[in-house]
Amino acid sequence: MNTAVDKAAGFLQEHGIAAGSLSTAEYCEVFLHEMRKGLGGNESSLKMIPTYIEVQQEIPYDKDVVVIDAGGTNLRTGLVTFSETEGPIIADFHKRSMPGTNGEVTAKEFYAEFADAVEHVYEKSDSIGFCFSYAADISPERDGRLIVFSKEIKAPQVIGTYVGRSLLDEMASRGYDPNKHLTLLNDTVATLLACKGRPSDKSYSGYIGFILGTGTNTSYIEHNSAIGKLPGLDPNRSQIINIESGNFSVPSTDLDRAFFAQTKDPAVYHFEKLISGAYLGAYGYLVLKKAVEARLFSQSFALSFNSTIHALDTITMDDFLHNPHNPDHVITRCCSSDEDAIIAYMLLDGVIERAGKLTAVNLAATVIQSQAGTDPRHPVCINADGTTYYKTHNLQKYTQWYLHEFLEKKIGRYYEFVSIDQSPIIGAAIAGLLA
Repeated sequence: MNTAVDKAAGFLQEHGIAAGSLSTAEYCEVFLHEMRKGLGGNESSLKMIPTYIEVQQEIPYDKDVVVIDAGGTNLRTGLVTFSETEGPIIADFHKRSMPGTNGEVTAKEFYAEFADAVEHVYEKSDSIGFCFSYAADISPERDGRLIVFSKEIKAPQVIGTYVGRSLLDEMASRGYDPNKHLTLLNDTVATLLACKGRPSDKSYSGYIGFILGTGTNTSYIEHNSAIGKLPGLDPNRSQIINIESGNFSVPSTDLDRAFFAQTKDPAVYHFEKLISGAYLGAYGYLVLKKAVEARLFSQSFALSFNSTIHALDTITMDDFLHNPHNPDHVITRCCSSDEDAIIAYMLLDGVIERAGKLTAVNLAATVIQSQAGTDPRHPVCINADGTTYYKTHNLQKYTQWYLHEFLEKKIGRYYEFVSIDQSPIIGAAIAGLLA
């Protein structure tokens, strides 16, 4: 192999990270196996969290619902109404920082800030849809007990509390009626529900919520009869399942294991660490570093790389892939020849291509498990959200190509991607109205 392209392809193949090294069918079977173990209550890398949220009912029109959207940095509260002709109407929304982002707060202080944020609309509806973007065990009453905080929220006393009940108790202490119909859900479930509120003349056979941003997760609709860990459910009904797909224990390579070992929690969220925005740049840096050690690059590149590049984030990697001719880019400055530049481009693009193929595996397994999409006239609606999916160079292209090649052409399942603005707010509103 003499060309730069061949050198890069050979390196990716040798380390098992070339997209061609990954069998979509085999990985999909592993993903499905983990899904089914999780549904049955057996040990699995996929938690398969039941939400007790059904989607069979029609959304009531012209009925107000209070919405709370607690994201990574912002807390938004307001009112939503669905119009038969206009779709969702979002009104009276206020935004503030999430409590615990600017220093540690107690549980009392945490819920007091939520109460402050929602007071202006609290009495305008008996229904509340609460999108809470943190891991929580959902109860049959559709409340959630917080498992752990991420995204640098500093409120350790809140862990283990029921979020919805704690807020309603705080409102009661202020003299408000605590007897509201409150539904707690995470952002991926809200993303799925937003499909249902989207005005469309399409007849969908199922819905999937998919997020690929800083992290990743997926939700879908499952028949109760398949949820073995919840005996006694009506087998003729269904509900949304939060897969927690970022924790999928994906079959790993030598470079994968080396990368996992240098992350904060090496034993968990392996899938997320191979496809999401928080990690792709760091993984790309490891690939370049190993390629330098393997002498794929010129000596000049190696000297410059080792002395000037000590880390790489996803934005910097993406900037290079979008504009590899930018002479001021940190990677381009290391290149002493076209061969160096081509090898760097091909290696980093290879990281993205595998991420796209793994993303396709995730979505394909989810569509298959949902048992929907068998009729091309009634596809599965996939609401994809997240800047990593839409903005990262070639990631969306690779995902959709591999998904089409496998899911539609080989399996015969049909789907349609949509992108819905304000998905967390719209989905939370629907959850509150369907309670």
